[in-house]
Amino acid sequence: MNTASAYLTVAGIDIDVVYKDIKNLHIGVYPPLGRVRVAAPERLDDDRVRLAVIQRLPWIKKQRNQLQAVERQSARDMVTGESHYFWGIRQRLRVIERPGRAHFEVDGERLLLYTPADTSTERRRELLDRWHRQHLRAAIPPLVAKWEPVLKVSVSRWSVRQMKTKWGSCNRETGHIWFNVELVKKHPESLEYIVVHEMTHYLERGHGERFTRLMDKFLPDWRARRDQLNAAPLADEEWGPGV
Repeated sequence: MNTASAYLTVAGIDIDVVYKDIKNLHIGVYPPLGRVRVAAPERLDDDRVRLAVIQRLPWIKKQRNQLQAVERQSARDMVTGESHYFWGIRQRLRVIERPGRAHFEVDGERLLLYTPADTSTERRRELLDRWHRQHLRAAIPPLVAKWEPVLKVSVSRWSVRQMKTKWGSCNRETGHIWFNVELVKKHPESLEYIVVHEMTHYLERGHGERFTRLMDKFLPDWRARRDQLNAAPLADEEWGPGV
């Protein structure tokens, strides 16, 4: 697909514009600080895109305000007393230093890290990331299996990775779906919403009226789940530009 890009400023808001071979214009507001991106049909010019953005300014400002008000965790030092999120539950970390294999366990609302005393902070973070990925990878297959007969599609391949601007992504040409590893920190209903959202892209590429109708049909409360996901605390990290 051929693309061209532009950069606009509307009412003091910087707008990234990508022109594509698509039918409808789409405006997205992305975490953590409300970056605005417009995917526009190639037939439109900058003036018409600017007008479309002006018409949606109240919605854009609302989305940006919501994102900027979201609670953010400070950088994790992986020491006793810190709070970490796991499936939407805030848990206190307790580090137990002892010889042997380093591993995590959940004890009610406590997250226990058993680790040798000389384990570095960076290594502890790596262990937590690996643990998160294991749990997310275990949670996805049952959801995919649940929704495949409902949507009448077959998911050929999926992966888990750190993503900077999206909770999920679907490549319709290859059938490959990616899930953001951060989803393991959110409520399980949020993961299910993303699974259904990305699988629905097998049926509809964009986020237009047909996509909305399909989501309403398959998951009537998807808007509430989306809002719950976007209101959840964000990790302390730099979210770079993305599509």
